[in-house]
Amino acid sequence: MCHQSTYACTQTHHSHTPKTHSVPSTKLCLHHLFTHCHKSCEEGEARVHFRVTRFIMEAGVKLGMQSIPIATACTIYHKFFCEINLEAYDLYLVAMSSIYLAGKVEEQHLRTRDIINVSHRYFNPSSEPLELDSRFWELRDSIVQCELLMLRVLRFQVSFQHPHKYLLHYLISLKNWLNRYSWQRTPISVTAWALLRDSYHGGLCLRFQAQHLAVAVLYLALQVYGVEVPAEGEAQKPWWQVFSDDLTKPIIDNIVSDLIQIYAMDTEIP
Repeated sequence: MCHQSTYACTQTHHSHTPKTHSVPSTKLCLHHLFTHCHKSCEEGEARVHFRVTRFIMEAGVKLGMQSIPIATACTIYHKFFCEINLEAYDLYLVAMSSIYLAGKVEEQHLRTRDIINVSHRYFNPSSEPLELDSRFWELRDSIVQCELLMLRVLRFQVSFQHPHKYLLHYLISLKNWLNRYSWQRTPISVTAWALLRDSYHGGLCLRFQAQHLAVAVLYLALQVYGVEVPAEGEAQKPWWQVFSDDLTKPIIDNIVSDLIQIYAMDTEIP
């Protein structure tokens, strides 16, 4: 199915149906609101979700969202499509509702009007903001109704433990382990934060524990710059296991492999 234009498609039913059942097909599609067309029929699901989460991140930055609310918005989006078939709802409507809901969850409340205007400008850079006419109110109602649907689908479980606090703690510890010259000459911290942010383009936030993700992005950042942790050879266990006892090398390898796939998609998708 090729979604043509909207991000304003939503169910008019009062109950949702998980992907293990048939999803009702009735939709309210506001095709006239936006002109963007994302060709999910021509792409794999991973690439489709990459595009939409990239929209969430860029829109979130323009809305002044902090890193945790943006991460929550991406996680809500990914979790929703773990329960619902990709073709059941308009992806960008779900993305906009994820941003709106994440703002509430993380207490960084956003106005639907701002979300709509930023989204409209994202796909129509040279256009003026939407007028407060019937089209605007239809889209606003769609966002709110989609938010309620998502809450039901996710059974109101929309609070998540993100890796950010763990990564901050691990970076402080690692800085104390490394000599000052090694730390200052390599952007390990900046790279680790960038890797963590980019991991939300995929579903890593749902497949791996927060602590494991934090360690893995730090592990990859060290590998990228060839930095070794002092006395690693003499230690009883590897440095990354000091941070997380139940972490194994295969788990790190799986996370790193998924991150590499995300960056491979980034080079392929315009």
